[in-house]
Amino acid sequence: MKRKVLGVLLSVAMMATLLVGCGDSASAPAASTTDGAAATAGTAAPADTAAPADTAASGGGKKVGVAMPTQSSERWINDGANMKAKLEELGYEVDLQYAEDDIQAQVSQVENMIASGANCLVIASIDSDALVNVEAQAKEAGIPIIAYDRLLKNTDAVSYYASFDNKGVGTAIAKYIEEKKDLPGAKAAGESYTIEFFMGSPDDNNAKMLYDGIIEVLQPYLDDGTLVCKSGRTSFDDTCILRWSRKRHSRTARTI
Repeated sequence: MKRKVLGVLLSVAMMATLLVGCGDSASAPAASTTDGAAATAGTAAPADTAAPADTAASGGGKKVGVAMPTQSSERWINDGANMKAKLEELGYEVDLQYAEDDIQAQVSQVENMIASGANCLVIASIDSDALVNVEAQAKEAGIPIIAYDRLLKNTDAVSYYASFDNKGVGTAIAKYIEEKKDLPGAKAAGESYTIEFFMGSPDDNNAKMLYDGIIEVLQPYLDDGTLVCKSGRTSFDDTCILRWSRKRHSRTARTI
């Protein structure tokens, strides 16, 4: 029964991921079973955990705690609303909470979900390291956890991880820049463009993966001078933005 419930919840989590709106094939969601820190996206969930077609009203009053990071971004608002609506259609009670990028608030919210009798947790973390102890509490209570979009690291309490191919998204962004600016042609003609990088939060595992996809494509053009970063800030550490500071609110590379 627990595996059936997990299968349904994983399907709903992946559906919410799809509804974010990334249209490129590189952004298709991936799901994997996890062994804590060893987990990686990109492996299909086991076939026997897939949600059956006749799962309507199958929740049976079970309770799902959904912990989202913030309402400051429309994507998280939509993800939470979509997940709540789909789970309620299936008969689940849903405790949806947003922590507004307050790490301790999210820890407290998950603790309260455990104490209030949640049968499963779906967590999009603010800082995965801060949740290690509360995840251990969930495991001890026999409550499975689905890491949603952001990998929960340094724990063996996570049952599934549902996310995009985040490096693939970065690759698609960089390929778009390469194509639209015709960087191979610019190189051949001895022309150049300036570029600056504004990456995601360093406590978001996805941000580093996206950066890796971008820089893998664009680094050769930086090396040969086709792309010029006048600030000299091209590393992830130099360009990441802790928790999406509004002063530098962009996760993608921008050409000028």
